[in-house]
Amino acid sequence: MFDARVMKALPEGRHLTSPDFPGLRLVSSSAGKSWIYRFKNAEGKMKQVKVGEWPAMSVHSAVAEWEKLRLARNAGQDPAEAKQEARRVRAEGAAAKAAEKSAAAYTVATVCNDYYRGYVRLARAKKGADEVARMFDKMLGDIGQVPAHTLSRAQAFELIQAWAEKAPVQAKKLRMELGAAWDYAIDAGALPETTPNWWRRILKGKIRSRGKVQGGERIGLAKRVLSEGEVIQLIRWLPNFTSIVEDALVLYLWTGTRGSEICGMAGNEIQQETSGIWWWTVPKERTKNVHRVQAVDLRVPLFGRAQDVILRRKARYGDGPLFPARGLPGKSIDQRTVGVAVHFHQPYSETTPARERPRLPVSNWSPHDLRRTARTMLAAMGCPDEVGEAILGHVPPGIVGVYNRHTYDAERVTWLMRLADHLERLASTR
Repeated sequence: MFDARVMKALPEGRHLTSPDFPGLRLVSSSAGKSWIYRFKNAEGKMKQVKVGEWPAMSVHSAVAEWEKLRLARNAGQDPAEAKQEARRVRAEGAAAKAAEKSAAAYTVATVCNDYYRGYVRLARAKKGADEVARMFDKMLGDIGQVPAHTLSRAQAFELIQAWAEKAPVQAKKLRMELGAAWDYAIDAGALPETTPNWWRRILKGKIRSRGKVQGGERIGLAKRVLSEGEVIQLIRWLPNFTSIVEDALVLYLWTGTRGSEICGMAGNEIQQETSGIWWWTVPKERTKNVHRVQAVDLRVPLFGRAQDVILRRKARYGDGPLFPARGLPGKSIDQRTVGVAVHFHQPYSETTPARERPRLPVSNWSPHDLRRTARTMLAAMGCPDEVGEAILGHVPPGIVGVYNRHTYDAERVTWLMRLADHLERLASTR
């Protein structure tokens, strides 16, 4: 009988039953006392199902629940299987709600952040990685809070189209990075494999840059190459810049190297080899090819004004930065310093309009155009393409880049010496 005093004193491992309620028993275990209903199913197998915990469930409540289970058994049902099915349905419902909640929390901005943290900041140079972070931070707008799995084609189109109308170059970059971020999320399993990557499909090949605007006029998309006459004027005008800007521009023309490589130059990268030639060796990690497996250090032989500039700066600054940032010991200037200085002296510059300054006789060019000019001059003098590309630090594409490991050191010496001589001839032209 289910007497309260007997039930309370029931030792562990024992059970109580009642002839009035066949199959219902109170079982005592180390975990407590539980109401159990034991029965035979339609196949004659003995099974049991837990009814509840005592004393949380009283005798009257246990009997009422037992009556429901007994009636279900008599109707041909299996109470144990019914309870398992109910548990499964509840678990699936809870999992679906959790997945829905998680999907809602996985927004467009979260996709971008995962892509940046898991790939971009690890695989790209700091400057490029920072630019991607800036783009995501400034350009996503309200769409950043949209659950990624619900993003529609129209929403993706609206974002990119809005930017394409005012900043087409940035719009193309944003579209490309968002497409890569979506691929990363799908590969990582953060988005279902069936999630469409709308960024890859919208406005494909339809965003066109309208070119830069200078002095209120659109100057188009042409890549600037200075003519020999313009180079003559520019070389003569260079002393109007500060010495640090003048020296950097000389290196653009005389070596064809990148602005970041020039401005980040350190004295310990400069060595005179047994041949007597001075070489500037740019470590691979300071080049644009830092993540290209087949890339190596960039070797630059120094001749003419390039050698004069670098040796003068090495004598002054030693093994540290040769283009030091003012007030920041051990740091180099940013290449933007040179670009800003060039723009400041352009005839169309309206920066600090009240400030008098000499104006450049050659307009509409940037420091990077001098690198392009040097490469064009090499080609005009007959320099083979593979040598010219090696001088610029370009890694050959495809199978050529994999198998052609020639360093072109001798060819670099020949053609950069010829370039230096050619530039000196231009500089001395009356």
